Amino acid sequence: MSFIDEGKGDPIALIHGFAGSKHYWDKIIPELANEHRVIALDLPGHGESEMGKDRYSIEDIASTIKELLDQLGLDKVTMFGHSLGGYITLAFAELYPQYLKAFSLVHSTANPDSEEAKEARENNAKKIQEEGTGAFIEGLSSKLFSPDNTEVNAKEMEETVKIGMMTKVDGLVSALMAMKDRPERNKVLEETELPVLLIAGEQDQIIPPEKTFTVSRQNIEKKVIHNSGHMSMYEQPDELVKVIKDFLAKV
Repeated sequence: MSFIDEGKGDPIALIHGFAGSKHYWDKIIPELANEHRVIALDLPGHGESEMGKDRYSIEDIASTIKELLDQLGLDKVTMFGHSLGGYITLAFAELYPQYLKAFSLVHSTANPDSEEAKEARENNAKKIQEEGTGAFIEGLSSKLFSPDNTEVNAKEMEETVKIGMMTKVDGLVSALMAMKDRPERNKVLEETELPVLLIAGEQDQIIPPEKTFTVSRQNIEKKVIHNSGHMSMYEQPDELVKVIKDFLAKV
């Protein structure tokens, strides 16, 4: 599993989203690494990470991340999961809570896929296997950013396409099936005693705020990043860093 390891201090783990890579976090890693040891990894079949087997469930990926933390000698981290990375973070919190000091969902949800979304995952997997990644990645990128930011973030949108094109066909298909089959995990949010940060983009076309803010409890902090779609690490990196730092200062 390929990863970035920068900075010193209390460790944080950054888990990217579908068709992304560790480089999704490039704009915010330097600032976070001033005070923390930052681990940003490539999920199986994404970025520079190979597929170790044909298919991974969300739980399988959580297990591979645990193995990486063991390899690095880290027994407790604060984990931030973007989109697909959030689904993995929830599974990690359910399976390995002893490894977590706190955790955060960044433009993600504890809800499962709707039946319509499951069907779309199946169709996209077939399309990728038959036609390759190009058209699919181009189409995905246009939905990631707020419609208000497509001009100002044109360069960043190109970057997400470039990163997406690095994803292996098997990595995309495996991740699509893993997302389709993931269970509801609101119970994790309802029962955890860990500090939790839920971050939503005000103009997120993929996971709107109401799908992120599914549980309200005293240990759960909710933050909306204004003028942002699904990619606040590109659209509003300074605001995202502030929200993350404020949370880390409290845990």
